[in-house]
Amino acid sequence: MWDWAIWGALILAGLAGIAALALVFARARQAYRDVRDTRRDVVRRLDDLAREGEETAEKVAAAGETAELQQSLARLRVSLARLADLRTALDEAQVTFGWVTVFVPRR
Repeated sequence: MWDWAIWGALILAGLAGIAALALVFARARQAYRDVRDTRRDVVRRLDDLAREGEETAEKVAAAGETAELQQSLARLRVSLARLADLRTALDEAQVTFGWVTVFVPRR
């Protein structure tokens, strides 16, 4: 007597489960793309910053030999060394967690 209600509820539950899995897949795919794009943007910006810092250091070194200028140049070189350390850490993190990308589908 209640067979149609039970079958209807099972079908509805199955469709809801499929829709939930599709939503989870879509959100995970978008999250992966966002992380990938953010990583590329960070690496690009760090490269630009390092290049500009090195250019500035070369220009400052060529500009003259004052005590204040030498102090600024020393601070700039320390900042560039920190940037190099951060880039190394980022590269290590990419190597360490790169295995996660194996499970993510490619285009």
